[in-house]
Parts: sequence; C-alpha cells; structure tokens
Amino acid sequence: MTDSGLLIAGHGTRDEGGAEAFRSFVAELARRHPELPVAGGFIELSPPPLGDAVTELVERGVRRFAAVPLMLVSAGHSKGDIPAALAREKERHPGLSYTYGRPLGPHPALLSVLERRIDEALDGVDRSEVTVLLVGRGSTDPDANAEVFKASRLLWEGRGYAGVETAFVSLAAPDVPSGLDRCAKLGARHVVVLPYFLFTGVLPDRVRAQTEEWAQAHPETEVRSADVIGPAEELLGLIWERYEEAAADAVRMNCDACVYRIALPGFEDKVGRPQQPHFHPDDDGHGGHGGHGHGHHHGGHAHAH
Repeated sequence: MTDSGLLIAGHGTRDEGGAEAFRSFVAELARRHPELPVAGGFIELSPPPLGDAVTELVERGVRRFAAVPLMLVSAGHSKGDIPAALAREKERHPGLSYTYGRPLGPHPALLSVLERRIDEALDGVDRSEVTVLLVGRGSTDPDANAEVFKASRLLWEGRGYAGVETAFVSLAAPDVPSGLDRCAKLGARHVVVLPYFLFTGVLPDRVRAQTEEWAQAHPETEVRSADVIGPAEELLGLIWERYEEAAADAVRMNCDACVYRIALPGFEDKVGRPQQPHFHPDDDGHGGHGGHGHGHHHGGHAHAH
C-alpha cells in the first residue's frame, strides 16, 4: 500500500458531456496505474469538487500527493484557485502534504495531437494552402493569452501550413470572427479552426457555432472545424509525465519546447547539442563586461539538461 497519490484538477464545465469526459479520463488513468491511488475533481461548475477528490485519496491512505492541473494554460485557476484549494485541504487533513505540477501546454506531444486533428479536418487538402486559426479559451491574464500564441507559433514551426493565426472565445481579443476576418485578409483560401481545448464543452461548442456563422457569411473562404484534443494517448502519457516530475519535486523551467531537449520539426539536429557561452557583439563591452551589471552573462544559459 502506497502513501502517495495523484490528484487531477479540472476546470469544470456546465456541459455534462465535458464533465463526463474528464471523469472517464481520470478513471482510465487510474486503470492504467493500479499501483497508485488516482482521483480527480473540479474547481467549479461540475461534481466532484476538488475537496471530495482529496478526501477520497486520504481515505485510501494517501499522505502525500502530486496535484496536476488538467489545463492547457497557466491562468487564474492554476495560478490561484487550485493552490488556494490545496492549502485549504492541507488544513482539513493535518499531516497531508502535496507538490504541484505544471499545466500541460504547449507540450510537443499535444502539438502532435493538434496536428492530427487538423489533418482529420483537412481530409487531403494540401497543408501549404491551409491557414489554421487556433482558438484558446481566453483570459484576463496576459501571460495566459501569450501562452496560447506560443502554442500557435510552435504548431506553425516546420509543419508546412500557410499560416497559424490565434483567437480567443472569451475575455480576450481577437475573438473568433475577428480571427477569421484576419485569415481572410491575409488571403486564406482554406481555413481550419482548431479549438485549443482538452475536452468538449460549452466554449468549444461556441467556437464551432461562431465558425459556422462566419462561414455562411463568407462563402468565398472554405472553413472547416477541427475537433478538440480529447482523451488521446499522448494526453494520458503527458499527465503521467507531469505526475512523475511533481512527485519527484523536480518541477523545472519550461523545457517542453526546448530545441536542445525535444526534436521539434526542422530543428532535429539541435537535440543534445552542448551549450556554449555566447556573447552578443552589440552589447556594451563586447561580451557582457559592461551593460550586465547584475552579473548574469548571457553566456550562462545553464539549462541543466
């Protein structure tokens, strides 16, 4: 009997299909790892609440757990709500400790699922003629919105699409119709709207509805909707990777998209390449002797790979 466990934290949705997709995903993860107590709960909107999932782990003898947010982007929920909820649970269960894992995106494993979802929607159209509009949830947190743009950029790199544009379904601009207008202004003939969401729900449904509405008003542009990421093998593997990292208390700088660690399309030759200190000739003092008064020469890229 282990005293360690895995807690999966979900956002919550008013869409019962989306909530059920989360619960069945947690159940599948538990089935694959019978050696470890696994439970999942939501921050809001859907049962079970996160507190019930923690209680379930405690009742199974867990004294220390890793909490992994089943979220693509680090916004208010993963930065504030989940840590606050976990602190409350620690008070409710004296002696309980936890480590906190990183959000999931934009991991190369998920980028490959997104690529597959685009291919499924394209059904044979040549990628070089296709502009992808990746649509994120949207947040009042600019860092979270920037993470969605990062996913778009990484999806664009080396895959041969005409372009990858970015939009949001709520709380942030550009919205879906504005994003589609931008694609059209750039001369896009074929557009695939790609929801940057893990599971079905109210917001992915809204993305699809807004896409269809825009497409009807713009018959000159061919627009297709791709599916959400869904309970893909890659997602199951990534949650486990996040668990192992958090359980070892080894949550590290973002190395998911590091060209020296991961074979990104077109940059495969950089994997494992040793990092040399490098100087920027245009810096004051040619090599960081001036201008970097706080002593972190650019050359010190100690990536601990």
